[in-house]
Amino acid sequence: MEIVYRPIGRISTSLKDKGDAPIQGVFAPESMGRVELFPEYAGGLKDVEGFSHLILIYHFHRSRGWTPLKKPFLDDVERGIFSIRHYDRPNPIGISVVRLLSVDKNVLEVCEVDILDGTPLLDIKPYVPRFDVREDAVDGWLGKADKEKI
Repeated sequence: MEIVYRPIGRISTSLKDKGDAPIQGVFAPESMGRVELFPEYAGGLKDVEGFSHLILIYHFHRSRGWTPLKKPFLDDVERGIFSIRHYDRPNPIGISVVRLLSVDKNVLEVCEVDILDGTPLLDIKPYVPRFDVREDAVDGWLGKADKEKI
């Protein structure tokens, strides 16, 4: 089976290199971005302005291929790729929660961004705390990670 996705837009940020990006956008509220949907998808933004946060799903266009083990940014120990959020994955798909600032036609202004400039956008979903937050979630090896690195 072959699965093919096509970008629905492009994400523009000031983050040119992975070293410029915060580990997670929530730690960089000042990190701004612009999400521009291709015109044929603009109608899908109806009612999105009612949400404070969105989930952006995108293609890690700078991924270098994958290996089963990788050192995460918050640890010095190699971990399984499915237990970390590294961009070098079998299917280089990224997700980020961003704060929505404004909507103008096919353009979203967002902040709390950890996405590199020029990243192809695959989808947008509303962030709904009632659905997306789990009060009993456990954070695995991250619970022991050096919190000062965050």
